[in-house]
Amino acid sequence: MDVRAPALAALAAALCLLLAAAPAAAQDLRAPERLDEPPEGFALSGEEAISLAERTEEVRETKAEHPDLEPTAYTRGAGRWQVSWFADGKELVQVHLSDRPAAVLEAWTGPQVAWRMARGYEGAFGRAFNAPWVWLPLGLLFLAPFVDVRRPLRLVHLDLLVLAGFAVSHVYFNRGEIFTSVPLAYPVLAYLLARMLWVGFRPRERDDPLVPHVPVRWLALGVVFLLTFRIALNVADSNVIDVGYSGVVGADQIADGEGLYEGTFPEDNRHGDTYGPVNYLLYVPFEQLLPWSGRWDDLPAAHAAAIAFDLLAVAALWLLGTRLRPGRGGRELGLVLAYAWVAYPYSLFVLSTNANDTLVGALAVLALVALTLPRGRGLASWPAVASGATAALGAAAKFAVAGLAPLLAAGTGERRRQAVWFALAFVAVTCAAFAPFVPDGGLREVYDRTIGYQAGRDSPFSVWGQEPELQWLQTAVKAAAAALAVAVFWVPRRRSLPQLAALGAAVLIALQLTLTHWFYLYVVWFAPLALVALFAAHRRVGREPAERVEETSTAAVAA
Repeated sequence: MDVRAPALAALAAALCLLLAAAPAAAQDLRAPERLDEPPEGFALSGEEAISLAERTEEVRETKAEHPDLEPTAYTRGAGRWQVSWFADGKELVQVHLSDRPAAVLEAWTGPQVAWRMARGYEGAFGRAFNAPWVWLPLGLLFLAPFVDVRRPLRLVHLDLLVLAGFAVSHVYFNRGEIFTSVPLAYPVLAYLLARMLWVGFRPRERDDPLVPHVPVRWLALGVVFLLTFRIALNVADSNVIDVGYSGVVGADQIADGEGLYEGTFPEDNRHGDTYGPVNYLLYVPFEQLLPWSGRWDDLPAAHAAAIAFDLLAVAALWLLGTRLRPGRGGRELGLVLAYAWVAYPYSLFVLSTNANDTLVGALAVLALVALTLPRGRGLASWPAVASGATAALGAAAKFAVAGLAPLLAAGTGERRRQAVWFALAFVAVTCAAFAPFVPDGGLREVYDRTIGYQAGRDSPFSVWGQEPELQWLQTAVKAAAAALAVAVFWVPRRRSLPQLAALGAAVLIALQLTLTHWFYLYVVWFAPLALVALFAAHRRVGREPAERVEETSTAAVAA
């Protein structure tokens, strides 16, 4: 079944709806001219707002620890107040109040003062995605085709449950309980790292069908339905976080002939230039089609770009599946991979926040596809060149892809010839991508505004950020992750494409374990590679006869 026409029709409908989308209003903080009189349109004065806020437990406890706290009152749009307490120039407590009736609405201390995303505001990330009517059915659709009721203990059941298991941590995040949500993500990452290393170093074929009870062709209908649902949900009820906003602003600056890394991003997104230039270049056609208004509004270009990145991931997984096996077996594997992606809740989470993280997984998969190209004649190794160029595009968009370079450079085992051509293509494309955007401050300024900023910022969304005394352990984990990224160039000596996918997922997971700022959006960096590694281990996709399986395996070995 051809799923391209419905997907393109849905994308066209999305673009039309986005053109009509209304901008979202922003609320500004304003200090009243006088504290002893209510501002125009308000019942409370600034002094009364401060007095009311002082009654909260959060303020009382913080004042007991910091007697030098000084309050500042602000109006926060119509009928709202914000009172902030500062010590040595740092905001330690923040209280929100309603003016009529006079009541405390919110009170925050600790990292939740500076990090709004840590407060558990309903729908702040993904809006309708967080609703049970979306998450639960989607999770069931992700798991159901692969469940074999006759073999309840087979490993793929556990693997897929764990891939969906970030939901447990996510529930606590949505409640604003980040000191519970953060630690709960690490056992999931640790299990997936161990599984990917095992699959990468000790591959094992499984005879049981990957999709044991459902006709594989039915999944084509599932792909069409879920793609349509995802795009409709993106248009009707999703939001654009700072990641998508950054992409649109950078694309606008490129189209206007301005620089990227010169500190010219808007004040409400000063660090929006933290990505590689390819990220912003990929947003250019969408920003030109749906121009930026100059404000952080609905940003239809970010919606369109996120939809396109999602479709790219679907196409990449389907294409890699067809390259892993010949004939019908490859088409079925590609279809199942595409289905798993569109049913996977965290791919929808990225789409519902209109972020760019899908690019990491999609370009990593395409780099594997490139390794399946014909070798050609002469000295050049065209698979290595194509893979190196694709990996460089990924690294010049989201820097995490660079961690896969040693693995991809070795390919399936022809290291000498493969690595040289891979490195030449990788360096050439990287230089071509960055060269037009190097500011007057040189590469140092590019580094400071991108990798340097990301590596140096504090964050409460990791155990390292919550427990600074564990810095020694974080350093050890960084060393281990770097060692793994280099080691997979050499071992195993010979490896298949599914092994490359598994080891690539392991490298990206190990990298994430080192991050001071980790978030659920990053799951899609490694999820496509993990799905390839897990699904390709099954010799049969559906319930085809044993003699056909034997023919398929023989053809694959011969190829």
